Amino acid sequence: MSMKSYKARGIVLGTLKYGEKGVIVHMLTDVVGRQSYMVQGVRPTARGSKMALLQPMFAVEFEGLQSQKMSMHRMKDLVPGIVLQSTPFDVRKSTMALFMAEVFYRLIKESEPADGLFDFVWGSVEALDALDEGIANFHLWFLANLSRPLGFSPDNEYNDGDYLDIRDGHFTAIPLMRSESLSPDNARILHDMLECDVRYLGEIGLNRAQRVEFLEAMLKYYSYHLDTIRSVESLRILQEVF
Repeated sequence: MSMKSYKARGIVLGTLKYGEKGVIVHMLTDVVGRQSYMVQGVRPTARGSKMALLQPMFAVEFEGLQSQKMSMHRMKDLVPGIVLQSTPFDVRKSTMALFMAEVFYRLIKESEPADGLFDFVWGSVEALDALDEGIANFHLWFLANLSRPLGFSPDNEYNDGDYLDIRDGHFTAIPLMRSESLSPDNARILHDMLECDVRYLGEIGLNRAQRVEFLEAMLKYYSYHLDTIRSVESLRILQEVF
């Protein structure tokens, strides 16, 4: 059977049990975009299992294999792409990682590669793992900056007191209906998140009520452009924890 192979980096979005020792791995890759892989012999009971590398938002490198006779791609030579130092062991960070994985799983349906999107995802995995302060703000920074590669981030200059028109992504001084805009407070936080280097997230001082309100505002913004955002179940956990 003729097979085409390719070297790739990937971010694990989720897995599904298949048979006794197999899994189907949903992954965002730099070479073939979003793709599903059939992987045999990785379940915990399998000898030499690499299931530990296939956790949500783990970054890996591998060789992909595809053939017209196979409905799904295969992979081999799976190794860590980023050796995570803290995310798997910090409940706050692992909760954030689950949220990020579910967002991508539900929102990103394209199979074509998108360099800007993949680079943002890969960089976000590195940034979360390295973060010391401001972890409670990370999901807000993530949603704000994800709007860039998705194509609906604000595209004009922000002035203090502006609203955000969620329909066209413009900051504006003109008051708008609540259903069509982000309030001046939330527009300011969005601007701060877009301007903030992720390493300094701890310097954005938000209390829990502000984080919950801004998250709701971002869900409204995303819902206008991507209606599947409301089905992200881990959002409820983030609202309760942070």
